[in-house]
Amino acid sequence: MYTIKIIPRTLHFKQPAGTSRGVYRTRKVWYLVLRDPADGRCGIGECAPLPALSCDDIPDYEDVLACHCQRSAEQGCIDYDALRPYPSMLFGLETAFLHLQAGSLRFWDTPFSRGEEGIPINGLIWMGNFDEMYRRIEEKMKAGFRCIKVKIGAIGFEQELELLAHIRQHFSPQEIELRVDANGAFTPLDAPRKLEQLSRFGLHSIEQPIRAGQWEEMRKLCQDTPIPIALDEELIGVNRPEEKARLLDTVRPQYIILKPSLHGGLKGAEEWIRLAGERGIGSWVTSALESNVGLNSIAQWCATLNPQMPQGLGTGQLFIDNIPYPLDIQGDCLWFLPGQPETEFGELLCL
Repeated sequence: MYTIKIIPRTLHFKQPAGTSRGVYRTRKVWYLVLRDPADGRCGIGECAPLPALSCDDIPDYEDVLACHCQRSAEQGCIDYDALRPYPSMLFGLETAFLHLQAGSLRFWDTPFSRGEEGIPINGLIWMGNFDEMYRRIEEKMKAGFRCIKVKIGAIGFEQELELLAHIRQHFSPQEIELRVDANGAFTPLDAPRKLEQLSRFGLHSIEQPIRAGQWEEMRKLCQDTPIPIALDEELIGVNRPEEKARLLDTVRPQYIILKPSLHGGLKGAEEWIRLAGERGIGSWVTSALESNVGLNSIAQWCATLNPQMPQGLGTGQLFIDNIPYPLDIQGDCLWFLPGQPETEFGELLCL
C-alpha cells in the first residue's frame, strides 16, 4: 500500500550533554520516509533509541526496524501489539503515518499548531563542572525561564546544593520553579538524607532519585518524601497496561514523566497518562534528545493534552546538524511557526 525508506543519520551535539550515566557527544537516529505512491504524499518519522537506556536498544536494531517498517507499509497500518517491545520504532512509525495523513507538520488543529499559543517549557541545565553549570543557570534566568530543571548527580552533591542555593538567593519558588533530575544517582540508603537537604530549596520535584527497578525502595521514598518524586527511567520497558497499573499501584509516585520514544510511543504514553490520572498521579511530557523531526511530533501531540505546567521540550537546539523545522523558543515557550513552507524544513523529502 505504501513504500518506506529508512535513513540513518548521526547528529552531533553543540556541547557535550552530561548525565549521571555519562556524556553524549553524538546521537544516532533513523528517519523513516513513508510514501503513498498513489499521490506522492509522504510522512516523516524519527526512531531515536538512547544507548544503554531504551528497552529497544538492541544489536540488530536496524534489521528489526526494517522488518516492522516493511510490514506496516504493506499493511497500511501499525501492529501496536507487535511493536510494544520497541517504543522508539513505534514512535517513528506512528508519527510518519500522522504526518502522511495530516499532509503537513500540523498533525492536529490546536492553538499551538496554528501559531497562536506556545507550549511552556523548562530551561534544561546539563551536567558540567561547577562554573559551566553556574553560567548556564545564569543564561536561562536571563532568558526569562520561569521553570529550570537541573541535572544533578555528577559534580558533587555539596556543589549542586550551592548551585540551587544561588538560584534561590535571587528567585523565590513563586518566581522560579525548580526541578532536579538525579537520573538514579542516589542510593536507597543515602536518598532520604539527600531529599531532606534538597527540600530546603522549595523544589517542584525530583526525577528518578534512585536507579530503576527497585520498586519497594522507591515506594518507601515516595511515601515519605519531602519533595514530590517523578518517575522517568522506571517506566522504561513496562509496556503493557496491566504492568503499568501494577507499577503505579506499587510505587504510588507523585508524578510520571512521559517520553514517547522510551515509554511506548504516543499510544503507550497516552495509556500511562490515563492510568496515572485515574490514580491522582500527575504527569508531563518531555522529549528524549530527538532531532526536530521527533520534537515536532511530540510537541504537536503534547498540545492536544492542553498542558498547564512547563513541559520538557527545549531540546531542539542541541545539535549542530539538526534538520531545520518551523519550531522556535521564544522566552520560556516553544512555538510552532505555521506560515513557513514545509518544504524548507523537510530536506528528507528530497532524499
